[in-house]
Amino acid sequence: MTTLKRVDVHVEGVVQGVGFRPFVHALARRLGLAGRVHNDVNGVHIEVEGALAGVEEFLTALERDAPALSEIERVTVVSARPTGHNGFTIAAGIPSGPLRPLVRADGATCDDCLRELADPDDRRHGYPFINCANCGPRFTIVRGVPYDRPLTTMAGFGMCQACAAEYHDPGNRRHHAQPTCCPACGPRLRLRDARGTELCGDPVAGAVTLLRAGRVVAVKGLGGFHLAVPAADERAAALLRGRKHREEQPFAVMTADLAQARRLCEIDEHAAELLTGRARPIVLLPRLPGAPVAASVAPATRSLGLMLPYTALHHLLLAELAQPMVLTGGNVSGEPIAYEDDDALTRLSGIADAFLIHDRPIHVRADDSVVRPMAGEVTVLRRARGYAPEPLAMRWPAPRPVLACGAELKSTFCLVEGRRAFVSQHIGNLENHETLRSFVESIDHFCGLFGIRPQIVAHDLHPGYLSTRHAKEIRGVELLGVQHHHAHIASCLADNGDPGPVLGVALDGLGHGPDGTLWGGEFLRADLTSFERLGHLAQIPMPGGSAAVRQPWRMTAAYLGDGHPGLDVARLDVARRNPWADALRLAPGSPLTSSAARLFDAVAALLGVRDKITYAGQAVVELEQHADPAERGTYEARITHGDLLVVEAADLVRAAAADLAAGTGTRAIAGRFHNGLADAVARACDALRSATGLTAVALSGGMFQNALLLEATVERLRAAGFRVLKHVRVPPGDGGVSLGQAAVAAARDRA
Repeated sequence: MTTLKRVDVHVEGVVQGVGFRPFVHALARRLGLAGRVHNDVNGVHIEVEGALAGVEEFLTALERDAPALSEIERVTVVSARPTGHNGFTIAAGIPSGPLRPLVRADGATCDDCLRELADPDDRRHGYPFINCANCGPRFTIVRGVPYDRPLTTMAGFGMCQACAAEYHDPGNRRHHAQPTCCPACGPRLRLRDARGTELCGDPVAGAVTLLRAGRVVAVKGLGGFHLAVPAADERAAALLRGRKHREEQPFAVMTADLAQARRLCEIDEHAAELLTGRARPIVLLPRLPGAPVAASVAPATRSLGLMLPYTALHHLLLAELAQPMVLTGGNVSGEPIAYEDDDALTRLSGIADAFLIHDRPIHVRADDSVVRPMAGEVTVLRRARGYAPEPLAMRWPAPRPVLACGAELKSTFCLVEGRRAFVSQHIGNLENHETLRSFVESIDHFCGLFGIRPQIVAHDLHPGYLSTRHAKEIRGVELLGVQHHHAHIASCLADNGDPGPVLGVALDGLGHGPDGTLWGGEFLRADLTSFERLGHLAQIPMPGGSAAVRQPWRMTAAYLGDGHPGLDVARLDVARRNPWADALRLAPGSPLTSSAARLFDAVAALLGVRDKITYAGQAVVELEQHADPAERGTYEARITHGDLLVVEAADLVRAAAADLAAGTGTRAIAGRFHNGLADAVARACDALRSATGLTAVALSGGMFQNALLLEATVERLRAAGFRVLKHVRVPPGDGGVSLGQAAVAAARDRA
C-alpha cells in the first residue's frame, strides 16, 4: 500500500513573474502529484500530495531546479491531512492582505530565446524583443503592482492569438510572461536620423552600416539609451568622446561572445561566469597587450570594462557588425542617461548621427551595473540594471520602515522594511535638476511598488547635499542624520551581516566631519548604532578649497611645501611654477582634510600621472593603473599617538618625491606608495587592536574600489591575524552609503 503525504508549502522571495508557478505545475505533474499552486501577497503557496517519495523529491527539486530568474529566500513546509484529490492546477492569486510582491531585475536573453532568434523557421526569428518567463525586461517596464501586463509598459501591445495561447499554457515557458510578444503584435524597431526622420530599410542593417562608416548611433536599450561606435575605430571613439564632453573616463565595450572578449582581456573562469550570468554587468578586467581597441576608448588604464549582450537587439547588432563596439551611456557627461524617445532626440541630437529606437516605453531609467573581481571576490561598484531592485537580506529586522537618502555623488537611496533592504539603482551625481528629479521620482516609485511608507528618514550630515535637503522636506517622518564615514562602515557591516563592533577603516574623498573639518581617512570604532573616531590620516590644508579637487598639483604643493631636497618642483610642470607658490600662500587659510583621495591626488600629480581632474576619482584610478603590481618595495609612514592615532601620510609623499629625484621609475614609485599606505593601515589597526581588543576590521570608502590597495591591505591585515570585512553586494564608495544609513537607523530604532 502506497503511503500518501500532503504538505502546504509557502515560498518567499523573488518568485512572482519569473515562471515559478508553471515550474511547480510541471514538476508536480512529472512526479504524479496532486494539488494546486497560487500567488499570494508574500510569495507562492503550494498544496501538494501524493506518494511519500514523490513529495520528498518535489521538495528537493523545488529549490534545486527553481527557474533561473527566481530567488528563493525562505521555504516553509507544514504537513497536512491528504484529501485524495487528483490533478494539479494553477489557481488564481488569493489576496489576504496588502501586496508585498518582489519585482525581478531585468534579465539577459536566455539560451532558449537565442535559439529561436537564430532559427529561420521560428516565428520570432530575428525579432529584437524576444523574451520569456526566464529572461527579458522586468523592473524597467513595471509601472505598478501586481506584476501583470496592464501595469507594465507592454499594456499597449495586445497579444496575437499565437502569443496568447503561449501565455495561457501552463506547460509553455511563456506562461504568464508579461512581456510576451512577437513581430505580429509586439514593439517595432525604427532607425531615425539626427532630425528624427525615419530611415528606410532594415533598422539593424542600417545602424550597422552607419557604425562601420564611423558614425555615432544612439541605441535604445532596457534602461535607457546608449551611444555606440566600433571599439577599434580611433576616429569614431575620439569623435564620440569629444561630442559627449567625456574627456578621459573610460568607455565600456560590448563583445558578441566570450571568444571575442578573450581577444581583449584576461578572462578566468570566474570572470567568464560574471560576463555570461543573467545580470550581464560591465566587468572590469585586465586588458591584453595589443588588444584591438582604440586608444580613446580607455586612456590611461590597463583595464577594460567588458560586457556581453543582454538583449536580442544587442545580439543582432553584434552579429551584423562582427566586431566589438563601445556602448556608453546616452548622455552628456554629468547628466543622467536619456530613456524617453523625445528627450533622447533632443538631448543627444548633437552627439548621435542616428537613433535606433523602438516603441516599447521604458518606465524606469537604469544604467549598466559595474563589478570588479578583487581580493578573491567580486565587488559591485555600480549597482543598477540586472541587480536592482532585488532586495538585500538584512540579518536583523527594522522595527519601522526606513528611507535612507544616501550621499551626493554616485547617489542611491535605500528602503528597508522588516528584513529586506531595497537599494535603488544607481541614480548619479545630484548636481543638476534632471538627476534630482530622477532621484525623487525613483523614491516615489519604489515606495509605491513595494508598498512601503517610511516612518524614519536617514540622511547625511552635510547640510549642502541635495539628498539631505530632500530628506528634510519630507513631512510626518522622524529624521536621523548619520555621519558619512559611520555610514560607510555600517554599510560594510550590513553587507556582511555583522553587528560589530569593528575597527572601521573608511578611506574616501570628502565627508562632513563633526569637528568642522573634511574627513576622508578615518579609523573608527563602530557598530550599527554608534561610532568613535580613534584615528585618521594627518590633516592637511586643501589649497584653494574645492579647486584642489580639480587640480591635484595643489595637494602636491600642500604636502611638499617649498619642495623636497633634490626635487625641482617646477620641472613637474613649468606652467605650475607661479600657481604652486600661490597655492602655498593659500594653504594656511584653506580647509583642513584627512582625505585619502587627496593623498592619492598629491602623488598622482607628483609623478606626472594626473595634473587635472575631468571625472571623480580619476587620479586614484589612474595611479592604480600606473603602478607596477609586482612592486614589493614600500614606504613607511610614521604613526603618532595623542588623543587620536595619526598616520603621517606626508611621509609617503616625501618618500615618493625622494625616489623621483633619485631617478626611480614612476611605476615603481606608484607601487611603493600603494604598499606603504596598506602597511600604514595595517600597523594602525594593530595599534588600535592593542587599545580596544577588537580583532575585526571593516574596509569601506571609494579608495577600496582600488584593487591594488584593497588586496595589499587585506593581505597585511590577515597576516596580522585580523578578520577582514569588505564589500560584495553594494559599492564601497558612496553608492553604498544609503544602505549604511538605513542600517544605522534600523539599529537605533531597535535599541
